Amino acid sequence: MPLYTELPSSIDAVDVIITGGGAAGCIVASRLSDADPDLSVLLIEGGSNNFNLPTVVKPVFLFTHLMPGSKTASFHKARKEAALADREVVVPSGAILGGGSSVNFLMYSRAQRSDFDSWAAAGWSADEMLPYLKKLETYHGPDPKGRHGSDGPVHVSGGTYRASRSEDDFIAAAKQVGWPECEDLQDLESVNGVQRAMRYVSPEGQRQDVAHTYLHPRLQDGNHPNLHVLVESKVVRVLFSGKTAIGVEYVPNPEIHPDATHLQSEIRTVHAKKLVIASCGACGTPALLERSGVGNREVLNRAGIADIVAHIPGVGEGYSDHPLFVSPYRSSLAPEETLDALAGGRLDPAQLLAENHKMLGWNAMDLTCKLRPNDADIAALGPGFQQAWDRDFKSRPDKPLILMSLINAFPSVQAGLPIGQYMTVSAFSVYPYSRGYMHITGAGLSDPVDFATGFFSDPNKVDLKKCSWAYKKQREIVRRMQNYRGEVPGAHPPFPATSQAACIEIEQPLGPDIVDIAYSPEDDLILEDWLRNNIATAWHSLGTCKMAPLDQMGVVDANLSVHGVKNLKIADLSIPPQNVAANTCNTAMAIGERAADIFLRELCLPVQ
Repeated sequence: MPLYTELPSSIDAVDVIITGGGAAGCIVASRLSDADPDLSVLLIEGGSNNFNLPTVVKPVFLFTHLMPGSKTASFHKARKEAALADREVVVPSGAILGGGSSVNFLMYSRAQRSDFDSWAAAGWSADEMLPYLKKLETYHGPDPKGRHGSDGPVHVSGGTYRASRSEDDFIAAAKQVGWPECEDLQDLESVNGVQRAMRYVSPEGQRQDVAHTYLHPRLQDGNHPNLHVLVESKVVRVLFSGKTAIGVEYVPNPEIHPDATHLQSEIRTVHAKKLVIASCGACGTPALLERSGVGNREVLNRAGIADIVAHIPGVGEGYSDHPLFVSPYRSSLAPEETLDALAGGRLDPAQLLAENHKMLGWNAMDLTCKLRPNDADIAALGPGFQQAWDRDFKSRPDKPLILMSLINAFPSVQAGLPIGQYMTVSAFSVYPYSRGYMHITGAGLSDPVDFATGFFSDPNKVDLKKCSWAYKKQREIVRRMQNYRGEVPGAHPPFPATSQAACIEIEQPLGPDIVDIAYSPEDDLILEDWLRNNIATAWHSLGTCKMAPLDQMGVVDANLSVHGVKNLKIADLSIPPQNVAANTCNTAMAIGERAADIFLRELCLPVQ
């Protein structure tokens, strides 16, 4: 069936409605449409169609989605937070068909065995999730443990381009610091090493977003007349008859159709004969539920929601993300070894496209790390950190403390930055102890959301100490690289000139006999203050409608049914009850595959 920007009036009822066309929603819609040609499925996505857009399908343009005025991402501004120097952190999420899979940085990264097991939900253990992890992918890398898929829709490869000189350089430097190269850090267990990155990029250089790999083929093959996709429309609320979900109300997305006032005044209704599946993501699903009268009664009353369908206190609570910082460095890399020329306007995108240049299939991130501290590091971080480590990490050797990548580019546009080639370490803390929340303040789509990230709010400052440790360790790795030429001033903590940690500028590598920087107590305070002023999101929001019993602030059960109502499901990153040591797109896709099987069984349809 065609993809619509305005739904035909003849489609006023379907069997299943999916609200949101992100990483999980596209998979659920596709799998349900496969199972039975008589099962009608409607997916409603707020963003535009992504089909064959160069900025989506060509990985090299990944940074365009964060540029001012971007229409492919939504930007959620949090309230001022004392732990973040009273900053209002902005958290992006995908706002286009395919969701985050269309706009993310394409890093292939899986959760660890302990992560899935920690969810403590029937059917969601690591052993039970592995078939879904394999089902979604065709993996083009080494697989010594047989943990990867070979015939799934999403191709995972090294892409068409790598900067091997910096890649080899980083691996050699990390080995000097104590972390070896690993063949596969995504086998659910391996940790404490560096891997040559695999990416959501086909061997031919195309981004492997879920819309292009799952949804578009079905919309175009002529075999899925039961699959309907509506883009550029936002679901306002789920409709109920008593406690049973029976459909949705939606309007054209005002951010895409600002002049469609006649359409805005005519809220459209579509009924669902069997299921409504919320899949708006961790930043969108809580608001949808609350606008629909499902959530904490006190929040709903404050927002002016008159019809309260179900009192579920956990809706919008438990927001979790990976606090991230970036550390840029000068380098001796050549122009063709970074994306700085493209970002700086010295390389013409049209020329790359005309030549079908191999660099089009590159995300400038050739390495990934999952790292744990040694005993001396742990002791140096203090008794509060030691207690947390002994309780949550010591007996779980597959759990890293930090994930880290090398980016061959300066990470943003900075006025006055000298022309050159830069390399940046991106590091984020996994398993944060801090939690935030997201709640509506009114019944309308335009009403602001009361949002707090919670970053660095844990009472023992464990999250802050993790990031302090990560900053120090990544500097030691980079200082040992042959391509290192010093730090970029203004993008690192302002250590005094007398400090060993002060930024430097050099013309040659430091040499073979490098001694670790000794940080003074003053340096540590400067670093902590810098982190509070600079920590950002990794785009890895999750946990706002978690899978747990109602009396444990849960919103859905293990079958993804929303507590207290009927025929309403959730399938997205809002459901994980605990965080994961991974870039979260893979987890979202696995949730989509698992959710599809759950729904098919409940609909008494065949499971593939």
